[in-house]
Amino acid sequence: MVKEKKQEFTYRITKANKSQLIVILYEMVLQYLQDALEAHEKKDKEEYKNSILGAKNCLDELINSLNFEYELAHRLRGLYYFYKRELSTASIMEKTELIPPIMEMIGELKKSYETIAKEDTSAPIMENTQAVYAGLTYSKDSLNINLSDQGSNRGFRV
Repeated sequence: MVKEKKQEFTYRITKANKSQLIVILYEMVLQYLQDALEAHEKKDKEEYKNSILGAKNCLDELINSLNFEYELAHRLRGLYYFYKRELSTASIMEKTELIPPIMEMIGELKKSYETIAKEDTSAPIMENTQAVYAGLTYSKDSLNINLSDQGSNRGFRV
């Protein structure tokens, strides 16, 4: 995943509530899998395996976020483990044909959570995050980012 995409995901995570965070994790899985397919086309085995590992790490986060008080969590855990097994096979045996069906299934789950996220009005999970203002503010032709409030009221308070 390119640096700019990682920064975008990081920024979105700092502003997300619980259901939006799940949507972001699904998007990250899809991005890593797309990166894996592109790396395989370029014959870059290391990037291929690293991209699949990134997708599996995101799936681990999804597994850890499940609330097992609900029956749906048990079913989702089974799906996530299935995806991880298939991705392990795709990584070891370089079977790229296993990736598109997983991307399609993750895409369907993402659509469902996007609907839920639209109705979720809870506050962002992270507090005391850095304010970021981006836009065409100081330069006519380039994007400028202003990181305001550099450090006051951030982190732990004693």
